[in-house]
Amino acid sequence: MIKNPFPFSGLSSAEVELRKKNVTISGKEQSEFIIILKETIFEPIFILLIASALVYFLLGEFSEAIFLLSAVLLVSTISFFQTFRTRKALSLLEVLTASKTKVIRDGKVIEIASEEIVLGDFLISEEGSVIAADGKIVHSNDFAVNESVLTGESFSQRKSTEKERNEVFQGTLAVSGLAVYEVTATGDQSRVAQLAELAKEIKTEKPPLYKQILSFVKSMTIIGAICFLLVLIFYYFQTNKFLDSLLMALTLAMSILPEEIPVAFTTFMALGAWKLSKTGILVKGLNTVETLGAATVICIDKTGTITENKMELASIYNHRSKELFTKEQIKEQKTLNEVAEFGMWASEPIPFDPMEIALHELYKKLSTKDIRKNFKMIHEYPLDGQPPMMTHIFENENGVRYIAAKGAPEAIINVSGLSEAEKIEINLKIKSLASQGFRVLGVGKSDLIGHSFPLKQQDFSFTFLGLLAFYDPPKENINKVFEQFYQAGIAVKIITGDNALTTSAIAKQCGFKGAEKTMDGKELIKMSDEKLLNLVDEVNIYTRMFPEAKLRIINILKQKSHIVAMTGDGVNDSLALKSSHIGIAMGKKGSEVARQAASLILIDDNLLHMVEAIALGRRIYENLKKAIQYIISIHIPIILIVTVPLLLFWKYTNFFSPVHVIFLELIMGPTCSIIFENEPIEANSMNKAPRKLSATFFSFQELSISIIQGIIITTSCLGMGYYYMENNYSIAEVRTIIYSTLIFSNIFLTLSNRSFYYSIFTTIRYKNNLIPLILGISVFILLLSIYFSPLQDIFKFVPLSIQELSYCFIAAFIGVMWIEVFKTTRRRES
Repeated sequence: MIKNPFPFSGLSSAEVELRKKNVTISGKEQSEFIIILKETIFEPIFILLIASALVYFLLGEFSEAIFLLSAVLLVSTISFFQTFRTRKALSLLEVLTASKTKVIRDGKVIEIASEEIVLGDFLISEEGSVIAADGKIVHSNDFAVNESVLTGESFSQRKSTEKERNEVFQGTLAVSGLAVYEVTATGDQSRVAQLAELAKEIKTEKPPLYKQILSFVKSMTIIGAICFLLVLIFYYFQTNKFLDSLLMALTLAMSILPEEIPVAFTTFMALGAWKLSKTGILVKGLNTVETLGAATVICIDKTGTITENKMELASIYNHRSKELFTKEQIKEQKTLNEVAEFGMWASEPIPFDPMEIALHELYKKLSTKDIRKNFKMIHEYPLDGQPPMMTHIFENENGVRYIAAKGAPEAIINVSGLSEAEKIEINLKIKSLASQGFRVLGVGKSDLIGHSFPLKQQDFSFTFLGLLAFYDPPKENINKVFEQFYQAGIAVKIITGDNALTTSAIAKQCGFKGAEKTMDGKELIKMSDEKLLNLVDEVNIYTRMFPEAKLRIINILKQKSHIVAMTGDGVNDSLALKSSHIGIAMGKKGSEVARQAASLILIDDNLLHMVEAIALGRRIYENLKKAIQYIISIHIPIILIVTVPLLLFWKYTNFFSPVHVIFLELIMGPTCSIIFENEPIEANSMNKAPRKLSATFFSFQELSISIIQGIIITTSCLGMGYYYMENNYSIAEVRTIIYSTLIFSNIFLTLSNRSFYYSIFTTIRYKNNLIPLILGISVFILLLSIYFSPLQDIFKFVPLSIQELSYCFIAAFIGVMWIEVFKTTRRRES
């Protein structure tokens, strides 16, 4: 809750509730339950399973059909649960990232979600905020709005309580000043609603990796369809039994279709975004989760990101008296210094910037008579120019005026008509103060008779009064943050509006690499692309930056194939935030427009959370990669066990049926989407260079190890089966041997694929409570299907002796655990 400085009490809580009841809902969206249910029913694996159950019914094998339908229900329930959990995580994130606005209610200023606004609310909008509803201004302070979202014209429109200028519209951007407006229309009734309806029809861009996954699954589906037809024809000509051939073909199609992969991707990304929110980071899109682990450069602001954003007035230089006051001397002063006084008049009447708050507090403490309430701001020149400055004109009822300016010292010097000797003297003071890490502002005053104000503030003739030096101490943990970024192979660049000396001084205090080399915005803009491309990796501090300069440095870094993360909090950061791969807005001090332009939000403005986010991004990518490699490795033996005996004309060919494949699906689904999603980050993950964003799971280099694993597991399974077949064991016995070997192989594969670098003796110590649970269930169901008569009949298994089961276990161990030798070689080479 914020103190209410306005002469409005707003609506009462009772009035708000009454108006909410009067709001009619225009349409009702279909429930999430029905949507997910439809998606589950139309999944290809669901359709194949239902078709298989129908074939069993036609063959008169009712127990198999009923078992399969039960299994279909179980698989669908698991799929439904995973999808529901994912959607729930995403919907909670939508609530957390919903835009908020300040409103006056019950005489107090509070912050509410934009959806809670009702007609007649008194909303507050200030520079950097987005207008939350259509309304009429009842109070303004040099307020200007950019209405390009409605008009297409980028210049700002002055707004006031005057009838011709008092309307504001939802979705437009406040670019300067402050206003209170009464809501006249919200939601569907607002002027921008039509645009919003059109926006709903625009399809959201899918993450690049998701596109690769869909492309892979689509290719496998086509291959599955072709193989389905070939096996159906081939087996039919061998046996002349159409339904048996159809069942064999369906088994192969089910084994080829890797439907777990897109489910795993969505689950990993959505739950990753939810976990990020728990650490203080709100993610606005799954693309960002995918990109986080690939970031190579992070561009950060100085104030509030590296520093505490707690501005203390550390020094005042009075140019007229040539006096320099230290922090201690300022505290001991009994009267108000002219430099500090005009610095206050050049600030907002209701300050929110830490420096302006400090100046108002000093004025209140030292002024003999507080005359602020007697003066009204009659004109304001917002912060502009290169370097920037701002000017305020206050006047009381007697016509007494204060015309005060503050901003970059160079800007005030340029408009003050100083001699060269005076400029040299002042610049020496600036250099001395800035080298101590102080943020330095110049202060000037002017006189003007009449109401004909210059078009630009730079056209005033100012008197240079002096300098205000503020100290914003570095954050306690910032050295650690930089160290962790560097360790992870991520370059850090400071992009700030402050001057080079102050920024370098603060950077050196923080253990920042490359604090000696700087470049300012004007220099950057004038430089050719070729020269800038050569320098961009060498220069790490960019000062006196403005929106166009920030945007250019982001684009140049992208041209150098960097994956760029960019932090920002103001309107002038929005272009760069939007252009960067990962736009990071500040939750506390960030403007609404910055939050809307960004792809993620740091709730507490703590940059350490970005290190955690990048670590989580890398963890998600690595675990998803392990899950996909696992899926491919275990699908290959299923496919080959179905096809190889058929193609090589073995005595027994029909080893697996849909019943066996559905049991494997029950194991594989939770393994890839639950076990691997819960795996912790590997110890060396944040000591490696970032991966390339163009890297794919589906290149031969990435898939080769999975393919080899799959082929060797197949060799173990079919090798065991062939041995027992040649020794005249029944098909039921051979089937049981092959299936048991495959289940044990799956268990070892799950354990070995937890890392492709560290040995199983290391990964077994990783905390993941789901592994013993899922693998324990797998062994239990296998033993149940072998030794429990009703399941024996459905699976067409026979009991195995302990010796035979041990052989299956040993064959599976050899078929999978050879990977440990590969890992040892890899560790020695690295």
